[in-house]
Amino acid sequence: MYGATKDLLLPTTITGSLPRPHWYREGLNGRVFRVALSNIDFQEQYTDAVSSMLRDQERAGLDILTDGDNRFDNEVGGRSWILYTAQRLGGVSGVDLIGRYASAARPGSIMRDFSECVTPPVITDKITRGTLEFTPLWKVAQRLTDKPVKFGAATAEVVEGGMLNKHYKDRGELIFDIADVLNAEFMELANAGCPVIQIEEPWIHRAHYKQRADVFPQDFYIDVFNRTARMLAEKTEVWCHTCWGNPAAQRSFARPMSYAPVLEDMNKLACDVLTFEVVDNSGENLELIGKIITGKKIAIGVVNHRTLQVETPEDVAAVIRKALKYIPAERLVITSDCGFGREGMSRRHALYKMASIVLGTNIIRQELGLPERHCRLADPQWSLIPAGQGD
Repeated sequence: MYGATKDLLLPTTITGSLPRPHWYREGLNGRVFRVALSNIDFQEQYTDAVSSMLRDQERAGLDILTDGDNRFDNEVGGRSWILYTAQRLGGVSGVDLIGRYASAARPGSIMRDFSECVTPPVITDKITRGTLEFTPLWKVAQRLTDKPVKFGAATAEVVEGGMLNKHYKDRGELIFDIADVLNAEFMELANAGCPVIQIEEPWIHRAHYKQRADVFPQDFYIDVFNRTARMLAEKTEVWCHTCWGNPAAQRSFARPMSYAPVLEDMNKLACDVLTFEVVDNSGENLELIGKIITGKKIAIGVVNHRTLQVETPEDVAAVIRKALKYIPAERLVITSDCGFGREGMSRRHALYKMASIVLGTNIIRQELGLPERHCRLADPQWSLIPAGQGD
């Protein structure tokens, strides 16, 4: 069900996460969200941080906003993307201190540093809904802006992969139970009026490249996603975000990857919008994406979350022009390759990358005769340098 993007041509947004303001020193630190809100220091800092993130997106001129994933604690490599959900599921107690992932990368590498900080929550009983509080989190953000606020969370298989199972004999059953919990949370969100729910990083595209015994067949990952998304399309707009990893802005694979082998499978996912990491692999899959993904809208990344060089509006426009050769404008959404947070870049880098998303899209809107969006950040009347100087 198209809602947020229904009447928009070339709508702009970002994936989700944003760098935290330097002054935001509070965090949930394992607490239930509404319990943490009862602390005045947390409530003031959290609300002000979300407000500042929304304001940055509004200044840039984005159409669909996010809360910056502000619920995540300030952890190495952004691991709270998984842990926020994993820690708050019913049936979980304690953490594994053995260092399950300590040998995942060679010593002396940034990914080894990330791995050594992983302490997975332990599953000791049947997974139940717990205290995820997705709806209160979204409401705190949505009541701060009139623009639609998108809410995203990691898929069931991603969450399971960040936990230590000491209860389930069947991993598939465990993942399905997490999917059912997420579906219940998302349904509550949809009923509360959330305009876009983004289910993030299904393993359907990554599993094709994994040569490990613990990877399920592709049909399993399709079933998990569709179980998580069931009945949501009747109430809200469902997005599926895909990328190739983002811990501390690092790739999970050694080189840019291709979506080509799995596009037919991705077409089977129960979503309205599919997102693709495009800039990092120089748009090599755009033609195939346009040919194979025909029943959904397609969101393409036009700025790179792994580089600090801010793309120019002309850079962004060039990516969109290439995409429009294969994807009609009415089915094209403009976004970032992945999130800007998770220890990747500064808030200032993210702000100007967002501005480039909008300014670059405005170039294409002008070429197509479409209404442009006002980017307040680029409005010359607010420049501290007089007109004609330094241009």
